[in-house]
Amino acid sequence: MKNTDVLPAAVLRRKAVVYVRQSTQTQVQNNLESQRRQYELVEEARRRGFVHIEVIDDDLGRSASGMVARPGFDRLVAWLCAGEVGAVLCFDASRLARNGRDWHHLLELCGLVEARVIDLDGVYDPCRPNDRLLLGMKGSISEFELGVLRARMFEAARAKAQRGELRISVPIGYVWHREIGLGFDPDLRLQEVIRLIFARFRKLGSARQVMISLTADQVHFPRASDGKKMVHFDWTPIRYRNVISVLKNPFYAGVYVYGKSEKRTALVEGRLRKSYGHGRPPEQWEVMLKDHHEAYIDWAEFERNQKQLARNAYGKVGGVKSGRGGRALLAGVLCCARCGRRLTVAYTGRGAGQPVYRCDRPNMQLAQPRCFTFGGRRPDEAIARELLRAVEPMAIEAALQAERRHMQVQAEQRRIVELELQQARYEAALAERRYAACDPDHRLIAAQLEKSWEAALQRVRACEQRLEAADRMQSTVPRPDLGRLAQDLAAAWDAPGVSMRTRQQLLRVLVKEIIADVDDATREVVLTIHWRGGQHSQLRVTKPRTGEHSCSTPDEALAVMRSMAGRWSDEHIAASLNRMGLPTGQGNTWNAQRVSSLRRVHGIRAYRSAEKDGQWLTMSEAAAKLGVTNHRIRHLIKAGLLPAEQVVPRAPYQIRASALLDQTIIEAIARTHSPCRTQAENQISMFSST
Repeated sequence: MKNTDVLPAAVLRRKAVVYVRQSTQTQVQNNLESQRRQYELVEEARRRGFVHIEVIDDDLGRSASGMVARPGFDRLVAWLCAGEVGAVLCFDASRLARNGRDWHHLLELCGLVEARVIDLDGVYDPCRPNDRLLLGMKGSISEFELGVLRARMFEAARAKAQRGELRISVPIGYVWHREIGLGFDPDLRLQEVIRLIFARFRKLGSARQVMISLTADQVHFPRASDGKKMVHFDWTPIRYRNVISVLKNPFYAGVYVYGKSEKRTALVEGRLRKSYGHGRPPEQWEVMLKDHHEAYIDWAEFERNQKQLARNAYGKVGGVKSGRGGRALLAGVLCCARCGRRLTVAYTGRGAGQPVYRCDRPNMQLAQPRCFTFGGRRPDEAIARELLRAVEPMAIEAALQAERRHMQVQAEQRRIVELELQQARYEAALAERRYAACDPDHRLIAAQLEKSWEAALQRVRACEQRLEAADRMQSTVPRPDLGRLAQDLAAAWDAPGVSMRTRQQLLRVLVKEIIADVDDATREVVLTIHWRGGQHSQLRVTKPRTGEHSCSTPDEALAVMRSMAGRWSDEHIAASLNRMGLPTGQGNTWNAQRVSSLRRVHGIRAYRSAEKDGQWLTMSEAAAKLGVTNHRIRHLIKAGLLPAEQVVPRAPYQIRASALLDQTIIEAIARTHSPCRTQAENQISMFSST
């Protein structure tokens, strides 16, 4: 031992600290020889003369780059500050620190308390300039070595990625094959689930709606049960993050991507912290190789999906918002013709309220006058009529396509259940083989295997019941008559099962946006429709006057009431309106009291029997005058013998009193034993007169 290696008695009375560290958990598990050699420094400390020896191995599996916290190193620094450490033993300088900040801070503390730094090469005293210079060089070399290793590793990985050969982690649905490289996962059930997600998104246009639809169909999604190996999966109920991860991953479009996320460094509590997984825009991806492997969708569809997801982000600028339901058909589609901003929707009135479109952003943000406000009921109805008129020529073709889509969805649902049943049967057979291969006397293992087998059989029975229920539903539930609906689009649009979200989605398929303005001179809402495909059309909707509520009586009902009021009673008018299917403004049926109230409001003259001059009779009055039943009068009218008039279809008949004096009517009434029929002029009798 050299004289410089002899330690003073004051240093030996303190404790020696053996610092043990490895950078990653993989090194801790695999590099056991390096770990053993570091622990052997305890014997080196005893050989140097130390009695009290402490081993700090809290930092096993932690990097010394300064980016992560090291509780063991912090404890060593605290002991040095307290003057309890006589020497720090390490395998080499890189074990203590890989960055200059921690290394020089440690040397400064050792110099202040006259502690030594000991490695396999010797003993160093930080108080001596030569030893301090040598230790500083070792720390710099350790830091430089880490940078070189990182640069070599990243450059090699990047070069391999540019060729598409770097076997990075791939999403569910792909595996790295030994011969062909990246390809589809051979599990057909897994492939079908991923394809189903893309198919539902094409139909619904919303990731959340896809998740809700698949949850209603009891579709499960695989979750890796073996960590990053991605070989074994557990099938769990699908979640929103599963859907969004599939829709946003470019690998499903056959694109090999490397460097689509970045790391960021921030100073937190005096120490640098790195965070990973921050996404980059596509133009900043380091490597992007199209048509690299088999794809579930093409690149064009992937780009459309990203645009749709961006439009669905509520509150973002640009693009028409997706249909979110509610009671306003044009929510998110209307733009102000004066300021260019999108119109917002508010609900006024009691209960559910009526939708109102308004442009009040200038008023709220800039304290400027509000552009305009108008009610939503009439514009919604006008746009709906225009929409149905536009799709009417394609109604039959759309109905046939919808029927094919309906059958395709049913086939997809059955296919998913069949694949799940196949998986369950395989797992049940595997559990049975495991139970059969177990020694029956080993009850601890046999009991668990029997329980697993029973659970697998229960899953098989559940899948079989789902498949039987689906078949039973398809056989018992009648298929929708979509062809008949195509002939009456208004009925299909107002059908009870059609939600506002569905109507909004149909509107957004055909309409790009609608520019709205209010013509104050004519009190009209001007709607300029920009159809997809470049066509434009304009609608003008009358704006309600001040005080005019949205529950006013339809104009058709008022016209019928005006035409019948002078000749018919309120009871007859109410019955006619109900037969014609014209409700009140509140959506109720008519009765005499409601007809009377509405006549007084609109100044319509009432029916009064005393004012009748006797020229017109009702069916009951004509029957009473002739002494027959109403059925006989109705039969004469249908036969064309008795002329009668109706104000509107389905209204009561009006019969002139003079028509009852016609000889033909009198003879028809007089015949009681033979049917009341008319004799055609050219008809030949079947029997002779003799």
